[in-house]
Amino acid sequence: MSLYFRDSINFISKLTFRRVWNAAKVVSSFYYTKWTKKPTQWGMPFTISVEPTTACNLRCPECPSGLRAFTRPTGNLKANFFQSTIDELYKELMYLIFYFQGEPYINPDFLEMVSYANQKGIYTITSTNGHFLNDANAKKTIESGLDRLIISVDGTTQEVYENYRKAGNLESVLQGAKNMVKWKKELKSATPHIIFQFLVVRPNEHQIPEIYKLAEEIGVDEVKLKTAQVYDYEHGNDLIPTISKYARYAETADGTWQVKNELLNHCWKLWHSCVITWDGLVVPCCFDKDAEHRLGDLKQSSFKELWQADAYQEFRSKLLQGRDQIDICTNCTEGCKVWA
Repeated sequence: MSLYFRDSINFISKLTFRRVWNAAKVVSSFYYTKWTKKPTQWGMPFTISVEPTTACNLRCPECPSGLRAFTRPTGNLKANFFQSTIDELYKELMYLIFYFQGEPYINPDFLEMVSYANQKGIYTITSTNGHFLNDANAKKTIESGLDRLIISVDGTTQEVYENYRKAGNLESVLQGAKNMVKWKKELKSATPHIIFQFLVVRPNEHQIPEIYKLAEEIGVDEVKLKTAQVYDYEHGNDLIPTISKYARYAETADGTWQVKNELLNHCWKLWHSCVITWDGLVVPCCFDKDAEHRLGDLKQSSFKELWQADAYQEFRSKLLQGRDQIDICTNCTEGCKVWA
């Protein structure tokens, strides 16, 4: 059986009539909104991202966690708060992403939370830099029921890898991947679907063919290439790839750079998903890294209340009027991933 097919079957197996019906309502309301130009929201989000922690062991140059540059409080998601949130949302949720900022495995309760979501029949995903996948954690990860594990491997040699993954050790990451593959086999588990994610930047673009070879040698299920978001791009940036299809930005006639994709005045994410920070703030999407656009606080209200509240509807309305007026949207390159 194809690995992609097996992963798809696993996802489909978790669907229920209620989840599918909710998704249909969300999709319908999105297209109805595009037609009427008025924010209409039917249903609940069918995917959310939760932030296990803001802490990280690496110092990546385009990441607030790596730069230690947050303007918001930092900390770890508490298991009891996570469980109460999932208890409210799980009947509509199709999949759950355990990632926003930080390295998920730093939270000591991370795999316990994965296991809880798995018990609720939710397809679970996380993204890790791979430094905490020792033998014991690899086994616990399999046992938690995690469905998809994305491991960032942004180079096939230490010299190239550490160009972006500052303070990282490629050998440790690759050993972690080998541990995961080993325990999947020993426990006869089809999950998690293991992905090597390769963030394409100028220093590593020449190693794209090599990452496929490395993944095959280790036994990883899939490789995904991802384009890099950079903050200071207007006058060029040493991280922007020279290979155009892997770059989110393009040089203009006057020598400045701009985001490639057209900034349309609608956004699918505001209808089907959201991000919940470690301390319970609800923000519109993963581009709001400092949680400046706070649409609600789960410590003060239920999710269902804030999803339809004035703050959320006003943000959706503002987005329809002009995304170029919303700061987090101006560097948005949603849809600019390069799937291999």
